[in-house]
Amino acid sequence: MDVRCVVRSEDRLGEGPCWSPLDGRLYWFDIKGKRLAWYAPKTDERGAFDLPMRASAAAPRSQGGLVMATEKGLAICDPDAGTLEMIRPYELEAGFRTNDGKIDLEGNFWWSTMDDNHGERTGAIYRTRPNFETERMLTGIHIPNTISFSPNGKTLYVADSRLQTIFAHEAADLSKAVMFAQTAGAPASPDGSAVDAKGYVWNAQWGGWRIVRYSPKGEIDKIIPMPVQQPSSCAFGGEDMTTLFVTSAWDELPLATRAQQPLAGNLFAIETGVKGLALPLFAG
Repeated sequence: MDVRCVVRSEDRLGEGPCWSPLDGRLYWFDIKGKRLAWYAPKTDERGAFDLPMRASAAAPRSQGGLVMATEKGLAICDPDAGTLEMIRPYELEAGFRTNDGKIDLEGNFWWSTMDDNHGERTGAIYRTRPNFETERMLTGIHIPNTISFSPNGKTLYVADSRLQTIFAHEAADLSKAVMFAQTAGAPASPDGSAVDAKGYVWNAQWGGWRIVRYSPKGEIDKIIPMPVQQPSSCAFGGEDMTTLFVTSAWDELPLATRAQQPLAGNLFAIETGVKGLALPLFAG
C-alpha cells in the first residue's frame, strides 16, 4: 500500500486523529506542541491553532466543533473560531496528562490519562456520556492507547504500550479481558488504533516503523512499512472512509536519528481499499 505524506506538520508528538464527516476534516493534536491541526483532503485545506494547554483526544460533535480531553478538563472547541470552552474542569495528579481517546458506537466519549514519565505510574480510562457525566472505567494501565470498539460493540480493545500488549475486554464486563496481540521482544509498542468495518484492528506501532492490521482473532493480517520510526495513531476518513490517516512524532529521537527520517512528525495517508468503521457524533 502506498504511504503518502499529506501534511508536513512536524509534530513533536502527533496524536488523537479523528475524522469529522460534518466538515470533511481530519483533526489531530501535537500534544507536547500544544496545538490542534486539521486537514480537508477534498479541498487540500489545512490549518492549526495553538492551545492554552496540552490536549490529546477529541470527537466531533453533532452541533459542530469538537469535544476535547485536555490536561485541565473536558472542553468544547470551535476550530474555525479558535475558541475553547472548558465544560468539565478537573485536576490531574502531578505529572499526568491525557492521552488516547475515541467515541464508542453509542456516542460516549472515552479518553485516558497517563504518567508523562513513560507511564511509570499507572493511568486510567474514562467514559463521558453526552450529558458530560464521567466515570472511570479501567485502572492500572501504564500507557493507555487504542481504546477502540469492535463493530458489534461487544469488544473494547485497549493497548498498554508499556507492556507492548493489546487487550480485548468484554464491553459488558470490562474486568474480563484476554491478550489480543503483543509485540514483546520487538522494538515496537502498540500505540493508537482504528477499526475497520470488517472488525480488523489497524495499529500504529511506536518504534516499529509500521502499521499492523490484526484480524478479529488477533492474527497479523498485513504489515505496512512506514517512513518514520514513531507512527503514533491512526483513523479512517475521507469521503468513502477508506483512507487511513496516520500521525507520527519526533519526540525523544536523537538528532542524528531524526536527520535520517526527515518526515518524522508529519501526517500520512494510506489508501486501504477497506472501509473504516463509521463512528457517531458526540451529542453533548
